[in-house]
Amino acid sequence: MKSLYIRAVRALGALVRATGVLASLERRAPRSRAATWLASLFAIHDVDGLQRLDVPWWTFASADLVAGWLRDHPGARVFEWGSGASTLWLAARAGSVHSVEHHAGWAGVLAPRLPANVDLRVVEAVATSTPAVPSAKPGHAGLDFAAYVAAIDDVAGDFDVVVIDGRAREACLARAVERLAPGGIIVFDNVDRQRYVDAIETVGDRLTLTMTRGLTPALPYPTRTALLHSTARSAAR
Repeated sequence: MKSLYIRAVRALGALVRATGVLASLERRAPRSRAATWLASLFAIHDVDGLQRLDVPWWTFASADLVAGWLRDHPGARVFEWGSGASTLWLAARAGSVHSVEHHAGWAGVLAPRLPANVDLRVVEAVATSTPAVPSAKPGHAGLDFAAYVAAIDDVAGDFDVVVIDGRAREACLARAVERLAPGGIIVFDNVDRQRYVDAIETVGDRLTLTMTRGLTPALPYPTRTALLHSTARSAAR
């Protein structure tokens, strides 16, 4: 059903672009949230389309909050599980972005588009009958994401922003909390699944939760993105 929807939207998008309507929406997008969202509907799984609109694939509300935080923290260090439109969006606003991707094919598509301040690594899951860090996503049984989750340990220092938007997100969250700089933010996307809500509750005593729900680029329905703020005081910059 998902692939059918994507094919249908792309076919419609070609028609809308041919009529000039899509170009008109893209010109209006910097000044209109409605135009940005409408144009983004035709950019589902299209990193170039989302880059033109300058949006990450999170709720608009969460992107606004993170953008404001990054404006107040120039040179921020970012770590990201799961690369894509958010990688490009963050690179334009942060000092450095370290991104880890489990899908080599997707990383190959994204890599030529990345600026110099992004370090993209591919860490694929390992096939095994006894995964130490499994993923509950359908179709991922028998895959171990332990090395993927642990990739954050290969980069020294704390991170001002950590984005969790890939596989094995519960395990990524536990690791992220330990590497978050004082005053930093964890962006946990697509938190509608109960297992993600449960994982967030386990770290609630150390982080302040801001739950955003609403319109999201490229999607015709509302979703939720959680922002988890460190309660420790950040050092002066």
